[in-house]
Amino acid sequence: MRTVALIPAHNEAERLAATLDALRSVRGIDGVIVVDDASTDDTAEIARRNGAAVVHLECNLGKGGALEAGVAEIGDPDVLLLLDGDLGDTASEAGALLAPVLDDVADMSIARFPRPAGKAGFGLVKGLARWGIRGLGGPFDAQAPLSGQRALNRAALQVCRPFESGYGVEVVLTVRALRAGLRIVEVETMMAHAATGRDLAGFAHRGQQFTHVVGALLRLARERAR
Repeated sequence: MRTVALIPAHNEAERLAATLDALRSVRGIDGVIVVDDASTDDTAEIARRNGAAVVHLECNLGKGGALEAGVAEIGDPDVLLLLDGDLGDTASEAGALLAPVLDDVADMSIARFPRPAGKAGFGLVKGLARWGIRGLGGPFDAQAPLSGQRALNRAALQVCRPFESGYGVEVVLTVRALRAGLRIVEVETMMAHAATGRDLAGFAHRGQQFTHVVGALLRLARERAR
């Protein structure tokens, strides 16, 4: 069974080396691909130095576009592991995420993160995503609807592509999998990444995220109406 880790990365030089180093401790991963989404720092060079294959994008495509470009390079893996580049040492938790899919208990697994110690957002985007998943996908109580840390088997990858552009990609992954009757589990992990705070940049990020999720839900509603 061939398992490939796919990491979309835009200007992740600060934490990418630690992420890739931690992944080496995870059994069952046959290859790691980093999609350098038009970074302006040393993301691509750090990825190569740490043993990852690199797909370089000349123009920034956003997360969904980077994932699509990466999958096009991978071929046809049995299991695809999706991870963010800023997980650092906590990327070692990917083994727990892979287990349900490798054991054929689930078609898609989703990582839950511990509650952040400091102040983060107000939960508006997360609440919208949970509501949309229930309404458009089915009776699944998503506790981590925006988590980008996922493992998908071949069946899940086929029904979930093409990847949604922007920050709506995770919601679309979940809804499409539910509509196809696939098995989804959420896995408790100790993963952590650079969360946005309650400053101006954080509010701007969440505003963009909210807009993208609304757009994704509208497109999913149109898909269902066809």
